[in-house]
Amino acid sequence: MHWFVIVAAVVIFLFFSGIRIVRPTHRGLIERLGRYKSFAHPGFTWIIPVIDRMIQVNITEQMVNAERQEIITNDNLNAKVDAQVYFKVKADEQSVKNSQYNVNNYTFQIVNLARTTLRNIIGTMTLKAANSERDKINGELLNTLAKETQNWGMEIVRTELKEIDPPADVQETMNKVVKANNEKVAALDFADAIERQADGTKRAEIKKAEGIRQAKILAAEGEAEAIRLVNEAANKYFIGNAQMLRKLEMVERSLKDNSKIVVPAGSELVNVMGEMAGIMPLGK
Repeated sequence: MHWFVIVAAVVIFLFFSGIRIVRPTHRGLIERLGRYKSFAHPGFTWIIPVIDRMIQVNITEQMVNAERQEIITNDNLNAKVDAQVYFKVKADEQSVKNSQYNVNNYTFQIVNLARTTLRNIIGTMTLKAANSERDKINGELLNTLAKETQNWGMEIVRTELKEIDPPADVQETMNKVVKANNEKVAALDFADAIERQADGTKRAEIKKAEGIRQAKILAAEGEAEAIRLVNEAANKYFIGNAQMLRKLEMVERSLKDNSKIVVPAGSELVNVMGEMAGIMPLGK
């Protein structure tokens, strides 16, 4: 009975010691006595303790920094370059095996390969071209890494060129150029605004002058119309009687000032005044 308990305890211990749980983010490679035995999918897996060994490999997308480095450009400037590489191990069995058996520490290898590739690419370009053609650099870096790691079970998802910093003196010169360009644009905008304002003032003055001109024309036309009406009245009532018109004007001014004036009843002036008032003169 005593031996039975010992054996049961050993069996239970070995059973629990051999339990392995593989997460959905990983895949497992089971080795027996140093040789590859089987592939472990997510879930419960049991291995023989001491005899078997499981290596779990992360298959999710990962990012490594290619580390900041100085690269001499084609125009002999020391540019400081930093980049990031995004990759993942493919989930199939052969790719997971390749990531462990075809390359030693694939993360370290990818970082150094990316650094070397960046030196080769940017070293053939001027600093200005490198800054303006980042997409081209990213594309060439991605293609090179994908080609070099195709037997590692890797998928290079994308590469990102973070920074291309020129030397301090070059950066200062570039900042001055940018500042000068900004000031030039601001000056042009200000000049354009002043021109638009002057143009608006000019149009307003023209409108004002046109209004004054139109008002004078209307006033002149009104005065001309008044003269025409007076002439028509004079032609109608006083043709050949200029003296009588003069007398009538004198009467009008006198009546306006409430002056009393005696006019002979039988005079022609009374008849004219009567006609203008709508009263016919009495016969003699």
